[in-house]
Amino acid sequence: MSWLFGLGGQQEKTFADILSETTTPPTGGGGGSSGSDGGDEGKDGKDGGAPKIWSNFDPSGLERAAKAARDLDKSAHATQALELARLQETTKQTEHQANLKEHEAAVEQLRIQKLHVEAEERRKTMTEETKQNNQRAQYQDQLARKRYEDQLAQQREMNEENMRKQEESVQKQEAMRRATVEHESELRHQNEMKRLAAKMEAQAKIERDNRDIHMEKIRLETAEYRETVLQSIKTAGSILGAGISNFLADWSKISPTIIGLTALAAGVYTAKSGIGVTARYVESRLGKPSLVRETSRTVANISTTLKHPIKTLKKWSLAKPENALKGIILEKDLNHRLHEIALSTSNTKSNGGVYRNLLLYGPPGTGKTMFAKSLAHHSKLDYAIMTGGDIAPMGRDGVTAMHKVFNWAETSNKGLLLFIDEADAFLRKRSTEQISEDLRSSLNAFLYRTGESSRKFMIVLASNQPDQFDWAISNRIDEMVEFKLPTLDEREMLVQHYFEKYILHAAQRGSMFGKFGRRRNIKVANFDFADKCHQIALKTEGLSGREIAKLGIAWQASTYASIDGELTEEILDARVSEMIKQHKQKVEWLKEDSDDNISYLKPEL
Repeated sequence: MSWLFGLGGQQEKTFADILSETTTPPTGGGGGSSGSDGGDEGKDGKDGGAPKIWSNFDPSGLERAAKAARDLDKSAHATQALELARLQETTKQTEHQANLKEHEAAVEQLRIQKLHVEAEERRKTMTEETKQNNQRAQYQDQLARKRYEDQLAQQREMNEENMRKQEESVQKQEAMRRATVEHESELRHQNEMKRLAAKMEAQAKIERDNRDIHMEKIRLETAEYRETVLQSIKTAGSILGAGISNFLADWSKISPTIIGLTALAAGVYTAKSGIGVTARYVESRLGKPSLVRETSRTVANISTTLKHPIKTLKKWSLAKPENALKGIILEKDLNHRLHEIALSTSNTKSNGGVYRNLLLYGPPGTGKTMFAKSLAHHSKLDYAIMTGGDIAPMGRDGVTAMHKVFNWAETSNKGLLLFIDEADAFLRKRSTEQISEDLRSSLNAFLYRTGESSRKFMIVLASNQPDQFDWAISNRIDEMVEFKLPTLDEREMLVQHYFEKYILHAAQRGSMFGKFGRRRNIKVANFDFADKCHQIALKTEGLSGREIAKLGIAWQASTYASIDGELTEEILDARVSEMIKQHKQKVEWLKEDSDDNISYLKPEL
């Protein structure tokens, strides 16, 4: 019924008129002839036009509608029906517009959802692409690392092969050098033997030619010697016989002679006894106890003082060392702390104070003993060195020997610095360590003599394992100082110091005649030693000062053993490599020994 409202309010037409108009078939042109023609064309279907649209149309429905419309027009409520139909149509159009809006909103919602889905898909795609790119980058990085590792492995193999070839070349050169030296030695030996043989043959020929002359000379010398001896015997016999006869004939000379001989015998006996007493007194004052390995309090120092009094006076009274750590290369902070200890120790006696006991701990070869001696010299104290390992073998005599050491230390007028190296050998924990009764008694004697601070002596302990000390020993220590392995700067200074000591000083002395012949001159090749010292210091990490000192001695020995007596970079590097290899082997032995000790202690734990 929507087409009814398109009439624009033309209500003068009835429903029957409208329906009659709609039931009229449409024409194709301008009249009935056209319609018949169109029907014929539709029937034939040969011109390709559209088929007739009314061929299957049933107009009965329209007729019934037209009839109903005419009946409606005759009705009194036609206008209300039309208005109601128009309102219904308006309502349907409004609902239709609402449905269209809902449809458009649904379409917009679907479009937005589609955009969200597309964005989510793009995000997932980008995430996947990023993941793929990361995996591709990681794979490429792994490939690059693998290629780099392969290159390093190849380079390492090449370096090892080159090193092996160089070692083989060096070994061949060394073998050739040794063969040359041996050949030269053999030639010199042969020439010397030929020269000696020729000399002996010449001497034998001369002896054969002059044999008669020599025999005659020997006979004459023998006869002359025999005659001289006989005349001497006759003269001495006659003189002694006459003297004895005169002495026995005169009794006034016999009595004084007997008295003199008796007095002489008594004097000899008295002098012998007095010398024994004096010797025992001197030994008690200056004699070195059996436990002391080295000391500055010896009788030899008295003789040296008597021979060189001015030199000794300058050494001990007039002059004081400028640096208590001269010749000792240590870390800067440790050096400063040890200077303070040396200064306070040197002022202890003059200030009337008591000496402080020290503990020096750290790896072996780091300068503990050198500092103890330097401290004693700087503070004008006597020093004595003993080792803890000498106590245990003494057994029961250890207690007596310990008391003798402290009795001897208390007799020092200048004060004594008692340095005990490897002190942990007998000052171990009594509660946990399995020590013998004799060693325990020696430890108790040491604790008894060191219970109070002394004005006569000070104790300096050195140990590589300070954790093994008995608690009473730790309580007697006033200050602890750790000696660490030298750092890069200290190693460089140590290398320079021992190079100057063992190489440059020997080179400056030059060749000269010694006690056993001509001393060989040392020459140094032309190379940058400052840079070489730095390189050696970098390579020798972990080595102690003592090992670096042995390195300098090895350089000197290798230079003396070389053909031309010249120190080259090759000799330096070879000795450094050997020292580093030996140090690593010592470390491996230490690790194995530690593992064995741990496994040995496991059953007890």
